[in-house]
Amino acid sequence: MSLLEVGLFLVLLLFVLLGLGVYVGLALLLVGLFALAFFTSAPPGPNLASALWTSTSGWSLAALPLFIWMGEVLYRSRLAQGLFQGLSPLLARLPGGLLHVNVVASALFAAVIGSSAATTATVGRFTLPELLRRGYPKPLALGSLAGAGTLGFLIPPSVVMIVYGVMAEVSVARLFMAGVVPGVVLTLLFMLLLSLLALTRRRELPQEPKRPLGEILKGLFGVLPVLLLILLVLGSIYLGVATPTEAAAVGVVGALLLAALNRELSLPMFQESLLGAVRTTSMIGLILAGAGVLTLAMGFTGIPRALAAWAVEAGITPVLLIVFLSLVYIVLGWFLDGISIVVLTISVILPVVKAIGVDPLWFGVYLVIMVELAQITPPVGFNLFVIQSLTGEDLFQIARYALPFMGVLLFMVVLLLAFPELATWLPRTMTGG
Repeated sequence: MSLLEVGLFLVLLLFVLLGLGVYVGLALLLVGLFALAFFTSAPPGPNLASALWTSTSGWSLAALPLFIWMGEVLYRSRLAQGLFQGLSPLLARLPGGLLHVNVVASALFAAVIGSSAATTATVGRFTLPELLRRGYPKPLALGSLAGAGTLGFLIPPSVVMIVYGVMAEVSVARLFMAGVVPGVVLTLLFMLLLSLLALTRRRELPQEPKRPLGEILKGLFGVLPVLLLILLVLGSIYLGVATPTEAAAVGVVGALLLAALNRELSLPMFQESLLGAVRTTSMIGLILAGAGVLTLAMGFTGIPRALAAWAVEAGITPVLLIVFLSLVYIVLGWFLDGISIVVLTISVILPVVKAIGVDPLWFGVYLVIMVELAQITPPVGFNLFVIQSLTGEDLFQIARYALPFMGVLLFMVVLLLAFPELATWLPRTMTGG
C-alpha cells in the first residue's frame, strides 16, 4: 500500500471506532497500535510502552490537574454571582445593557478557570436566570453566553494550550502570553457584535436605569476577588516568578481561600471538586496517551514527513494551508470535542506547518480559536450542551443563536492572518525572543 492509502485506511479505521462508541483516547491508541503492527517494522510492545510513558510524564502536564481543580472549586463557589452584581452597574449603560455581563464575566473567569465548558457553566448559572427574568431576548442572552464562554480556551490559563504545548514542544508560558492580546481583542469583538445586535432590537431590550457613582464603585469590590486571583496566577507567570505548574498550585490555594472566606468551603465541596478534577484529568490523560501512541506510529510510517515534503514541493502558502485547515477543523468540530481535535491532528499537521514556515506559537493560538469554534458547533459542541442543561432549550436552536458569534471567531482568524503580531508580540516582548 502507498502512504496515501495507508493514511486513508487509518483515518477510516479511526472514524469506524469512534462511530462504534469507543472512547476517543482508546480509539487513538488502537489505531496507533494497528499501524505499528501492520504498517511498520517497529516492534509494537516496546514502542507502545515508550509512547504511553513519554506522552503522560511531561513536567508541563503537572499544571493540568491543578488548573482543572482550581476551576472545579470556582465552579462550586458564588464568585460568578458577585461578578454579576459587580459588573452590572459598570456595563448597564452600554448598548445591550447587562448582556455584556456574559462577555466580561466569561473573560474574567476564563483567566482563572482555563476551560470553556466550565466558564460557560459557571457564568451561565447566575447570568441566564437573571437576564431572562429582566426580559432580555433569549437569542441574545443564550447566544452571547455560548460565544463568550469559548474565551475559556483562549484567555490563559488554558487547558487546550497546555495540551498543545506538550504535544508540539512549545513553551506553555509563551503560549499563555500569546493568548492574552487575541483574547482581549476577541472579547472586544464579542462586545461590539452584541452592541450592534442590541441596536437592531432596541425596542425588545429593557431600559436599565442610570447607576449612581457610589453603586458603580461598590460594584468594583465584587470584581476584586477574581481580579486578585488573575493577578496571582498569571502575574506570577508573566513576571517570571513562577512556572505555569507553580502558578497553578498557587491558584488552587487562592481558590480554596476565597471559598473559605465566602464560607462555601466544606468537606463535601472539597471532595466533589477534587473528584471532578480527577475525572477530567483522567479523561484528558487517556486521550493524550492514545495520541502519543498514534503520533509515534505516524512517525514510523513516514506519513507526516511525506506530507511536509509534498507541501514544500507544491509551493503551498501559509494562507492557503490555514484556509484548508480551517475547513477541516470546522468539519471535525461537528463530531469531536476540542481536546480530541488537537491530539488527533497535531502529529500529522505540525510537520507541515513547520515545513512551510508557520510559527508553531502563532499556530497554537490559531488552533485554539478553531477549537473554540468547535465548542459551539452542533451536534457535539460542549458549550451548547452546557446551556441546554441550564435552560432546557433545543440544542440546534442554541447553535442558531450562537451563529453570529461563530462569525466573529472566523473573523478573528482573518485578523490573526493579517496581523500575526497579535499572537507573537507579547511573548517576544516579555521573553526577549
